[in-house]
Formats: sequence, structure tokens, C-alpha cells
Amino acid sequence: MKVIYWLAIFIVLLIIEIATMGLTTIWFAGGALIAFGAGLVGFGLGVQVGTFIVVSLLLLLLTRPLAVKYFNQERQKTNTESLIGQQALVTEDIDTIKAKGQVEIQGQIWSAKTDEPDGTIPKNTVVVVNGIQGVKLIVRAREE
Repeated sequence: MKVIYWLAIFIVLLIIEIATMGLTTIWFAGGALIAFGAGLVGFGLGVQVGTFIVVSLLLLLLTRPLAVKYFNQERQKTNTESLIGQQALVTEDIDTIKAKGQVEIQGQIWSAKTDEPDGTIPKNTVVVVNGIQGVKLIVRAREE
């Protein structure tokens, strides 16, 4: 394999990363760049491929968590994600066993249930949204 192929792979991966900004191909672009350097120094194809794999995986495992933490901090939560932690009003008794119950939150009616398998919450109780499972909110009674 000609060394120039590593440079081409590097450029293609870099273009993909710039186009998507998904923090996925940048790690492999780094591996391709180091493999290109190994080829320039004179190492064989096996060492170049091994270098590409090892460097790519190391970059992915060691730096991706940091990059994800510090980049895209201004990502907007989706509508459903923004409901978690919010308060809602029970408009229909919640009975998890019978799969019944509704709450009103931000002017919308949602089906709701509790985390407890036999949980019940009476109508007109203020609850807090703990999570979302499918199209149902997982709620618990608000602690006073």
C-alpha cells in the first residue's frame, strides 16, 4: 500500500468529521495521520495498519469522553428531555398495575406511571417527572 493512501484516508475522514461534527471520525483521522507518518519513516504495511488501529482506539477511548464533556455543551434538550425534573398535576388517578393514569405538564396531557410495580397516586396530586419510558412519564409524588 502506498503511503499516500493514508493521507487520502486522513483527508476523507477529516472532511466527514467537518461535515457531521459528530466526534466520530476524528479519532480515526488521527490514526490515519500517524500511520502515514509510520509509512514515511519506512515501516511496512503491517506496522502501518497496526499503528492505525492502536492509535485510533487509544484516541477514541482516552479523549472522546473529554471531548464530549467540553464540546456541544450548548446542545438543546429535546422537548421530552426537558420534562424530566419538572412538576406535573395528576389529572387521572395513576395506577401502575392497571396501566392507568394521566398528568398535565406544560399544558399537555401525558400518560403516566410510577417506578413501583404497584404504585398509585391519586388525582390532583403534584408529582415530579423522573423519566420517560416510551410515551409514558415516570413520576413520583412531590415531597413537601
